[in-house]
Amino acid sequence: MNDTLTSDVIGRRVEVNGEHATVRFSGIVPPVAGLWLGVEWDNPERGKHDGSHEGTVYFKCRHPTGGSFIRPNKVNFGVDFLTAVKNRYVLEDGPEEDGKEQIVIIGNKPVETIGFDSVIKQQSQLSKLQDISLRNCAVNCAGDKGAIAKACPNIRKVDLSRNLLSSWDEVLDIADQLGHLEVLNLSENKLRFPLGSPSRTGTFPALKVLVLNRTGITWAEVLRCASGWPVLEELYLESNDLFISERPADVLQTVKLLDLSSNQSIDENQLFLIAYLPRLEQLILSDIGISTVHFPDAGTGHKTAMFPSLQYLVVNDNQISQWSFINELDKLPSLQALSCIRNPLTEGSKEAQTTRQLIIARIGQLKTLNKCEILPEERRGAELDYRKAFGNEWKAAGGHQDPDKNRPHEQFLAAHPRYQLLCLKYGAPEDGELKLHQPFLLKNQLLTLKIKYPNQVDQKVLEKQLPDSMTIQKVKGLLARLLKVPVSELLLSYESPKMPGREIELENDQQSLQFYSVESGDCLLVRW
Repeated sequence: MNDTLTSDVIGRRVEVNGEHATVRFSGIVPPVAGLWLGVEWDNPERGKHDGSHEGTVYFKCRHPTGGSFIRPNKVNFGVDFLTAVKNRYVLEDGPEEDGKEQIVIIGNKPVETIGFDSVIKQQSQLSKLQDISLRNCAVNCAGDKGAIAKACPNIRKVDLSRNLLSSWDEVLDIADQLGHLEVLNLSENKLRFPLGSPSRTGTFPALKVLVLNRTGITWAEVLRCASGWPVLEELYLESNDLFISERPADVLQTVKLLDLSSNQSIDENQLFLIAYLPRLEQLILSDIGISTVHFPDAGTGHKTAMFPSLQYLVVNDNQISQWSFINELDKLPSLQALSCIRNPLTEGSKEAQTTRQLIIARIGQLKTLNKCEILPEERRGAELDYRKAFGNEWKAAGGHQDPDKNRPHEQFLAAHPRYQLLCLKYGAPEDGELKLHQPFLLKNQLLTLKIKYPNQVDQKVLEKQLPDSMTIQKVKGLLARLLKVPVSELLLSYESPKMPGREIELENDQQSLQFYSVESGDCLLVRW
């Protein structure tokens, strides 16, 4: 870069020794002669000052050590899109091929060409490209008008993350030439967005996935640009310090997945502004600091009209500490999958398995929790344990086995919205089930079980007392010693008098008898 830079470098994105920055100043910095660029680093620890030198303010930075002065010849201003594509994707011919002569017919005259096959080869390579990654390739603009469309007409997926694009207009110049573009990643480009509605519409007619993580975009800018994304299905806006300031009107109506992770300013009231996006199926809210949620339009036991299509919710790495948050999620009409790890509620003193069971019992339609499928047996066990665990509290609140007398007070129903439904599903808990247990006495944890062998009619029925915490693997080990049968050949299941005619497999060796809700009086069935 020479020493005759003009003022249009201000705002340009640059790269210096692998670090990215924005040019904030171009000019003389006395007493040292020559042209300097004042840059604000993306990483403020890379800088030395705030844009001042010897008492004179040349430019301003958001961080007191975010700025530096650099000579222009030390700065990389980047390359155009097509140059970056060729640098990465065009195979270089060997020297013997570069000089090869070829005869072609132009008109009626044979003409000798040198390297003609290399040109054809390059054009063929570029025209076939559909999925390209130009991450960290210093792309700063589209280049010559129409050149991208001519060379790469079939591109459908582009990763332009961590480049030197400085404005949304530069993105539009590229996208205008990619009529089939379906996926675009612009993460880590510090972009300037238009103040008003973009002058160009129809630029992204086929775009389905747009990634704008760490671009500095605001919610107002999202809504202004969104009119140009008529068929968008996935929008990623992680780490932009977003504040959702208004409800989308006639935009984002086709979005199925929205990622708002690591935007610490977002609270539940802002979420209500996006609650009526009609097709939103997946919402990612990791690390936004949320601790509470309440759907004011739905009372206990009713479904909310908000988030009508939401099937998958991610709330990892937040401040969720109250079960009321989980209770509210049961109001979402379409919710089937939840990820809720690394929250105070899930990282507390309770065992992870106990917490999992409580979440399952509180959200009735959930099919997947923390990416692990909820099998029917697990749901049944979780709901039966929940019904038993809070049975005494239910009775104290006015609950009763007689439906005519069963009137628990509002405070209990608010804390346990599904409890009455579980009583209808499995029957109200009986007094015998609700006797207080002394967890530290082994006799209070022992289950009296019958053991039968359906395929071995000559074997006598046994009766054994086993701890409810005993794993299926250890039960098999005990039976293998008794029966002198290899552990690997044993298959276990059980029957309960509460569910006559139904047999439940004990297929997970690592789980306990308690996990499967095995109770005293049940019968273990052993096959080999």
